[in-house]
Amino acid sequence: MLPAPAAATALPAGELEQRCWHAYTRERTRVDTREPREVSFANLRDGYRVASPVLVQFAVRGMGVAPAGVAKDGTGHHHVLVNKALPLDVKQQIPFDDSHRHFGKGQTEALLDLPPGRHKLRLLFADHEHRPHFVYSREITIQVQGSRSQVPRPRIDAARFEATCAAWYEDEVSRPRPPETPLHFTNVRAGELLTSPFNVRLGVDGFGVCAAGLSAPKTGHFVLDVVGGGRAPLNFNLANGATQVNLFVGVGDYRLRLRFVDDKGADLLPAHEMPVRVVAQEPG
Repeated sequence: MLPAPAAATALPAGELEQRCWHAYTRERTRVDTREPREVSFANLRDGYRVASPVLVQFAVRGMGVAPAGVAKDGTGHHHVLVNKALPLDVKQQIPFDDSHRHFGKGQTEALLDLPPGRHKLRLLFADHEHRPHFVYSREITIQVQGSRSQVPRPRIDAARFEATCAAWYEDEVSRPRPPETPLHFTNVRAGELLTSPFNVRLGVDGFGVCAAGLSAPKTGHFVLDVVGGGRAPLNFNLANGATQVNLFVGVGDYRLRLRFVDDKGADLLPAHEMPVRVVAQEPG
């Protein structure tokens, strides 16, 4: 029998930190439908200043995740190109080296240990044979300032809020996550104030994501239940290996319940529950 649902990651404790976190909420959660298929870095943006190891979270839209070696149309797995251009021949397998980081177990995120200095990163989605789908992110450049054991954690100064908030936030979203929440929401925290529609991105540690019916070892898929707001519950069974959901709901309080299940619907991890509050709706 699995334990009770795990507590969700809380908002930062300090008043300035909460204010800073909410300053980036809409950027993190805005629904984007400009491209039918897209991969992107869920937590990093061009120009971020970070410490190593760097948490890198993957987002894919319009396709599902499946491990390498498991063939299914509309699925693939992530690769991170480190200081490397896109391959010229998309029919060739992506090489295995330090410039081409493979996440063929169906991972949703990874820790990259990078030396100090500027690094160019790009996500590239590829099929079961590591051949590119030609679905890739824009290239971003991050500045690694040193190891986490040596770089002081940024603090927010009320007198210089904008600049110090940016430094704190860049560090906050790129820090390794606590190990007690293997199943988690990557872009939203408990009690966050949201505008609808909003996007939620889903992550798991220790398992890979795999579209249902493919029987890959130590994998599963996400199921999301949305309860509250004075409406009937919503259920999203992401059996195609998807790792994000767009929610179109009214103003109100909601509880998001995330599960990670096998092909038979059996839970592989304790559920992860999180309260959120929708305070506004975009017009239109």
